[in-house]
Amino acid sequence: MAKIISIAPVLVDTGIIYALADRSDAWHLRARRFVENYKGTLIIPSAVIPEACYLLQTHLSPQAEIAFIRSIVTGALRLEQVTEEDMGRALEVMNSYQDMVIGLVDASVVAVAERLNLSSILTTDRRHFSVIKAKHCPAFTLLPE
Repeated sequence: MAKIISIAPVLVDTGIIYALADRSDAWHLRARRFVENYKGTLIIPSAVIPEACYLLQTHLSPQAEIAFIRSIVTGALRLEQVTEEDMGRALEVMNSYQDMVIGLVDASVVAVAERLNLSSILTTDRRHFSVIKAKHCPAFTLLPE
């Protein structure tokens, strides 16, 4: 009998979306390789979308923004709505890390990770996510490595 291997879903942060679209980005190759080889579910919190769209359209092109939205519509990225409870937790995170200026997007990623009991975040933001202490795990696993 074949052993079934379960791959935990991973939350996707803004920097990875940008890195995937911008071939000149320092994270592009690592991000692309991870996404191409990952067999699990990539989840994007809804709060990430406006920030990613703004960066893609402003710094790359309208086509880059369209390609990103297409990845959500086609299911390459699974959309996870940020709830009112998530917003409350995001506010707690923002207040706890005021000295680091943790914004709503990063704080909402933390809140969604806690609610879904996920410890892995696909991100370029090592400065924030390596320091934030989640309620459900000792530390986040930051991908790609």
